[in-house]
Amino acid sequence: MSPPRLLNTTAYRSIFISDTHLGTRGARAEFLADFLRSVTCENLYLVGDIIDGWRLRRAWFWDTHHDEVLRLILRHAREGAHVVYVPGNHDEMMRKYVPLGLEVAGIKLQMETEHTTADGKRLLITHGDAFDSVVRHAKILAHLGDWAYTVALGVNRYFNAIRVKMGYPYWSLSAWLKLQVKEAVKAIDRFETALADDARARGYDGVVCGHIHHAEMRMVNGVMYLNDGDWVESCTALVEHQDGKLELVDWVARNKLSLLNTPAGKATLSKQAVLDAVTTEIETARAAPARV
Repeated sequence: MSPPRLLNTTAYRSIFISDTHLGTRGARAEFLADFLRSVTCENLYLVGDIIDGWRLRRAWFWDTHHDEVLRLILRHAREGAHVVYVPGNHDEMMRKYVPLGLEVAGIKLQMETEHTTADGKRLLITHGDAFDSVVRHAKILAHLGDWAYTVALGVNRYFNAIRVKMGYPYWSLSAWLKLQVKEAVKAIDRFETALADDARARGYDGVVCGHIHHAEMRMVNGVMYLNDGDWVESCTALVEHQDGKLELVDWVARNKLSLLNTPAGKATLSKQAVLDAVTTEIETARAAPARV
């Protein structure tokens, strides 16, 4: 049973989250669950890499915090939020269902979508991997980079435990290494510009994406570039206030949380159980009569 939603909730018009990587030990699912319990919204956009399908083949991890995140997302849908799931490269197994036009448990699957803010700005919403030369042109290299990044996340915990004992602040070795891997194949330096240019060419005022685990909100060539970050290292979300104002929420900094030594929940679902649950929901959606 889900814990009750906090009394002091913040009502946003829209929330954008991505790169939660549920199914991995690096996912900060406990923080994401706290965030989802503390908010209400009219629109909830899941901008890719929500469940990490790459971990279905190795190193699967799923505990009660991961369960809770899914329950809270489904609860937002049940309570009337417009929930759209735009799959990324780590959950690309969901992309094959997009052409079917399914709504799974109240969640719409779309390859990309758009959102109009309260003050009239049109935003393109896409995960962003199509603009990453690592993923688009060399999937083996992308998996190699992902493996190195995963190892770095593990090293990162021990590295920072030593730094804390020595009186130094938290520093993300994994984030640094990820940037080095991406730069080595000349991907990151063109990512933001490519997304912004594509959005401008298609008549949008801005673009919302994820993928590179780097929260950012700035103007690029006259277009708003909005990256909602991730829930592995930074624990950030992009939110739209009722008046259309956009803001990046840093959940760790706002609540003075520590990324070190957060307790894991009790292990629950196997990777096969998660696959079976997703398959059941999809088959139920396919069998349901079309909405008029």
